[in-house]
Amino acid sequence: MSRKVLVIGSGPIMIGQAAEFDYSGTQGCLALKEEGCEVVLVNNNPATIMTDHDVADVVYCEPLTVESLTKIIDLEKPDALLAGLGGQTALNLAVELEREGVLQDYDLELLGTSVHSIQKGEDRELFRGLMHELSQPVPESEVITTVEQAKAFAEEVGYPIISRPAYTLGGRGGGIVHRPEELEELIATGLKASPIHQVIVEKSIAGFKEIEYEIMRDHNGTCISVCNMENFDPVGVHTGDSIVVAPSQTLSDNDYQMLRSAAFKIVSELDVIGGCNVQFALDTESRQYYVIEINPRVSRSSALASKATGYPIAKMATKVALGYTLDQLENPLTGYTYASFEPALDYVVVKFPRWPFDKFSEADRKLGTKMRATGEVMAIDRTLEGAFQKAVQSLDTKVPDIHNAWDHLEEPTDLRYFAILHLLRKGESLETIHENTKIDRFFLHVLKNLVDLEKCLQQETLGEALLRQVKICGFSDQEIAHLAGISEKEVQKRREEFGIHRHFKLVDTCAAEFEAATNYVYSTFAGVNEITPLSGKKKALILGSGPIRIGQGVEFDYSAVKAIQSLQKQGWTTIMVNNNPETVSTDYETADRLYFEPIQKEIITSIVDHEGIDLVFTSFGGQTAINLAAELETEGIPLAGVSTDVLDALEDRDKFYAALNDLDIPYVSGTTCHTKNEALKAAEHYSFPILCRPSYVIGGQGMVIVKDMDELRQSLQEADDRHYPIVLDTFMQGKEVEVDLVADGENLYLPEIIEHIEPGGVHSGDSMALFPSKLDEEVKKTIEAYSQKIVRYFSYKGMMNIQFLLSGEKVYVLEVNPRASRTVPIVSKVADVPLVDLAVRVLASGEVDLMSLPTPVFDQTAVKYPVFSSYALTEVDHKLGPNMKSTGEGMCLGKTIDEALRKVFSHLPNVHDVKDSCFVEGDSTFSSKDFDEWLKLEDASIYVNDESSSEASERRIQAVKNGMTVFSEKATFDAYIQSLACENFDPAPLPGNKREGVRS
Repeated sequence: MSRKVLVIGSGPIMIGQAAEFDYSGTQGCLALKEEGCEVVLVNNNPATIMTDHDVADVVYCEPLTVESLTKIIDLEKPDALLAGLGGQTALNLAVELEREGVLQDYDLELLGTSVHSIQKGEDRELFRGLMHELSQPVPESEVITTVEQAKAFAEEVGYPIISRPAYTLGGRGGGIVHRPEELEELIATGLKASPIHQVIVEKSIAGFKEIEYEIMRDHNGTCISVCNMENFDPVGVHTGDSIVVAPSQTLSDNDYQMLRSAAFKIVSELDVIGGCNVQFALDTESRQYYVIEINPRVSRSSALASKATGYPIAKMATKVALGYTLDQLENPLTGYTYASFEPALDYVVVKFPRWPFDKFSEADRKLGTKMRATGEVMAIDRTLEGAFQKAVQSLDTKVPDIHNAWDHLEEPTDLRYFAILHLLRKGESLETIHENTKIDRFFLHVLKNLVDLEKCLQQETLGEALLRQVKICGFSDQEIAHLAGISEKEVQKRREEFGIHRHFKLVDTCAAEFEAATNYVYSTFAGVNEITPLSGKKKALILGSGPIRIGQGVEFDYSAVKAIQSLQKQGWTTIMVNNNPETVSTDYETADRLYFEPIQKEIITSIVDHEGIDLVFTSFGGQTAINLAAELETEGIPLAGVSTDVLDALEDRDKFYAALNDLDIPYVSGTTCHTKNEALKAAEHYSFPILCRPSYVIGGQGMVIVKDMDELRQSLQEADDRHYPIVLDTFMQGKEVEVDLVADGENLYLPEIIEHIEPGGVHSGDSMALFPSKLDEEVKKTIEAYSQKIVRYFSYKGMMNIQFLLSGEKVYVLEVNPRASRTVPIVSKVADVPLVDLAVRVLASGEVDLMSLPTPVFDQTAVKYPVFSSYALTEVDHKLGPNMKSTGEGMCLGKTIDEALRKVFSHLPNVHDVKDSCFVEGDSTFSSKDFDEWLKLEDASIYVNDESSSEASERRIQAVKNGMTVFSEKATFDAYIQSLACENFDPAPLPGNKREGVRS
């Protein structure tokens, strides 16, 4: 099957559309290549494995617009288009390409579900009509295009009502309205959010049980339910923000079969070819159900369903789209059953969302129909108690103290799970909690069991029966030690004495009914061991980075996957441990064995012991993995790379500054403070503004520029104990630059320098940046010389990121990250150099001559730009500063900087052409209207305000709520104005595509 297929990706990571589409898209591209297709990928997310030449033959990091795609189609002349794997973004583009006649003009076949079927699923009017035709119940609703229509509907059916805009992702622009005064703003926002200016308003059924079915269908009409999932939270909390359990735990067989049959009927009538997600609301008292919505594409839940069952949905959806039937496709996990077999599970899975509220203390933590989580974790165990506990352990966050617990339940927040535990500890009854939350009593009983076991640990002697029971229910040794008032070592000793060991079991899609060839594993204390250690002379364990969150995104998954591939080429047996269901690293076909587990010392130690690991790699899993290095080294576990003494010397500010003094390298001086009082005392000797910088954090969490003593007190109040020591620096103005390099202890390879567009003080993850830089040669030589000195001083081996500040004539070192950084994928792809592979070869064998590597040749300039999910966090002021706020990033290439910038800003109007499209605070050149009047204009789209006052903050928030693009730094707006000098742009693929041969 030799065809050229154009695949549309989902673009930068944002709330509602995250790394799960990198996973699905990667599976889809590889499935196409298996069938001999040439893959042309359009996706402007540089952080993903999907945009790597191992996955696609040609990669375009171009704007995801009809204009841009039409140019690529004209240039590449593909035979077919695959849009079902790129989330809502790709689906909407497929519909627009059809509407504009592009598919017809270029005789381009749309693979999989047709545009007509997509429209029936996504257009709220058509969807409602189809459900009535099929006699499938939907909540009382109306499709509206004006606020007045919504008001009339609400008056007729009464409040609360739910708003669901058409063709949007993550519930964008939607919500629940309880009162008439809330209605106008929500509906106006929803109409703006919908690309077809259409919203369905429906009578609220909040409180019903929410159930999802992940369905697969082929062109012959064969349908299977890959996985059904039950939301812990009732209808009213977006499924992306809900804790989810698979398979469903509380449905009777009659209810299960009733909803499964309804899902099959809907998917068949829609003529879906591939994957489809169907969401139901069920009233358990009356057995009345409603169809909430369907996603006629591979969805966020598909990644979860794939990892929960081991059934590769995106891969099978792609093959089905190419014309295969399910009974022709082998299930790769068993090796001989077919894809038409429905998976069966002999374990339970819990998905737990990861929210950004630890980043945004000012955010409203309430949850509703608009998704707010940035990522998620998944846990597998034989008991639901164990799976719940593992999921919480995987979040890699400190749960804040619960105050006013009922507030978190009456209007659900991200803390309601913990608030329920808090209330149960206080003796509140299950029935009262159920009445107030509508959470199923079964789930509440499971949480009550955990609380009862906590009490046993606090009150009873830790004997064999109790220890075995709490381990089966997922308590870590650390938690047991804390509750029982003994040391962790003592808990481990007793476990050894009683023979209570962690066992490893297979995920095989068939509940052990058939022999499976899988290497997809989870651990449990319930049951017996099912796996033997892998064979291989050299075994490596790679630590993943856990859930996607602000500051630690899919770019670390890219580095982990590239590390696995490099080790495999060098003859190592590779083992991955991670807990993020959205990623390529947790695809069981990536490493030789996958452990789906929390990234914790206790679990890693047991994997190392079981497998006989030779080397553990901590430098590719972000701060999560590197923060474990010291604990693992203490346990005698062999780590790849530098010792933890060196890591500590680079992370601990005092030790680091002492080293820079020895090396005669300028740095911005600071004072290390171990307590809040120390910090307040030290601040008396500084002139404000001061940069307050915590240690051992990701994404600048807790990092702030404070203008006075009051602001410093407030920020110290919000800092966690684990963020100490805190360093107070003088805040210095200047330009920020950074490098990613590979070192062998003596020499280094530094491909080029990344130059930030915004000034110093803006977190690097939130800055736009140029690569390669346009710096003077002298400055570049100084940066390289300082980097070389640091490498040699610490005899550093592996990958390193260094950030510098250019102020006046001087180059200052800001900080060193002794690991793979956020920018590694950008440098690797644009410079066309295998950075991760070089680092792994240095760490694993030392057999690489860094000095002989060629200097990269750059034909284009890349511009990296941040993406803020401000639509999901509308109450947060996204003013740029040292605390990172972006959820993802995009990248565009151009022959000139202006051309790359033009692509970055191609979604915005030209302010020179469209009157009143732009409002610059304090400058009437662009719009002479008053701010409130301008907000209501149809052309209004760009708001510029870089002030730090509370009024400026309120106006930026107001602009975001009205769907505006907000620039909070003058430099970003200047870059946008600069981009307008380029009138036209041509598509430019990433260098090193398969057709021209990879230079590296």
